[in-house]
Amino acid sequence: MNIQQSIHNWMTEHRQSAVRLLKRFVEEASVQGSEKHAQAIVIERLRQLQLDIDIWEPDEKILRSHEAFASNRSTFRDSPNVVGVLKGKGGGKSIILNGHIDVVPPGDLSQWTEDPYTAVVKDGNLYGRGATDMKGGNVSLLLAIQALKELDISLKGDVIFQSVVEEESGGAGTLSCVLRGYKADGAIIPEPTNMKIFPKQQGSMWFRVTVHGVAAHGGTRYEGVSAIEKAAVVLKHIEGLEKERNSRITDPLYNKIPIPVPINIGNIQGGTWPSSVADQVILEGRIGVAPHEKMKNVRAEMKAWLELLPQCDEWFAEHPVDLEWFGAHWLPGEIELEHPLMTSLSSSFYQVKQKQPIIEASPWGTDGGILSQVGDIPTVVFGPGVTEVAHFPNEYICIQTMLDAAEIIALTVADWCSIAD
Repeated sequence: MNIQQSIHNWMTEHRQSAVRLLKRFVEEASVQGSEKHAQAIVIERLRQLQLDIDIWEPDEKILRSHEAFASNRSTFRDSPNVVGVLKGKGGGKSIILNGHIDVVPPGDLSQWTEDPYTAVVKDGNLYGRGATDMKGGNVSLLLAIQALKELDISLKGDVIFQSVVEEESGGAGTLSCVLRGYKADGAIIPEPTNMKIFPKQQGSMWFRVTVHGVAAHGGTRYEGVSAIEKAAVVLKHIEGLEKERNSRITDPLYNKIPIPVPINIGNIQGGTWPSSVADQVILEGRIGVAPHEKMKNVRAEMKAWLELLPQCDEWFAEHPVDLEWFGAHWLPGEIELEHPLMTSLSSSFYQVKQKQPIIEASPWGTDGGILSQVGDIPTVVFGPGVTEVAHFPNEYICIQTMLDAAEIIALTVADWCSIAD
């Protein structure tokens, strides 16, 4: 029996235990600041696998001194990172298997059919917050390691499993891993890609634009200048920047993505009283950063674009908007299509699925940018989750796809790290 068939049979035999593990993860509401109970499950599993375990709370002071740091937290107390290392026998390439344990809040509970943390299994899917983004992917990683161990497939290279916090707010957990010294010859992040392979991923940054007006009584609004009306001009102008930036992207990996690097306005605040003319509006949003771009260049382009506002409305010549960058950001990342890790993963995919994988660019950012840019680690994003339901009500993952991903990752790890004699 060949290695692929052995791993496939193992996955089939362990289907129910995999479901139980995923249910335990999803039942823990590991939103920001509440990750420790879900991480305790990870620790328990790593101990069962007899891996070398490292547990620590990221040091906010150390992280804040690094330019890649982004977080709204002042402390990571009770939010530990967990790393487990399967030591190889030497002479092979090493690999990082990185997954985040934090999830976004469930939002409006009335939009959920079931409680988001009950982990309901129905029609081959498991429903619950974090099932697809990305606890299902984390289970795939743990299954891959367990299969290799229990099948006595010894490796030459090290396998470094990372369960990190804070991905949803900028990647401080993964940055902490890199700064702690965890490096490898390659990395896989099983974010919800619908089993597509993402060699490229966009980054993003949060920004705040303040639009100024002149207050007046609503009954004589003509005596003032409405910041709300001027904000409409700014919004239209920013839409033009989005069109300009996306017109320059010709990479065929983006062909099926309608807007490769969107600019999204997610929050608007303005005015203080219904009977007053608003003298200030604050727009907060997110700008996408293409894989080949530098964050500083994107910031400079947006600043220059907003300085063109007087061409749209002369008001802005004397009352320019204020631009600031705040909160979270995600570094972009990319790996060459011909990189050996891409070749290995694609080959393993074909062995399991008997078809060639779909290779596209990621429509969102991941911790891969930190691994590739800060850690200089070639990184591929590939996972079993459903892209369309990440952060959505009634989030779910297909259980069989989670097992397929585990099989593909196990084969890739065996090939990449090399099997010891």
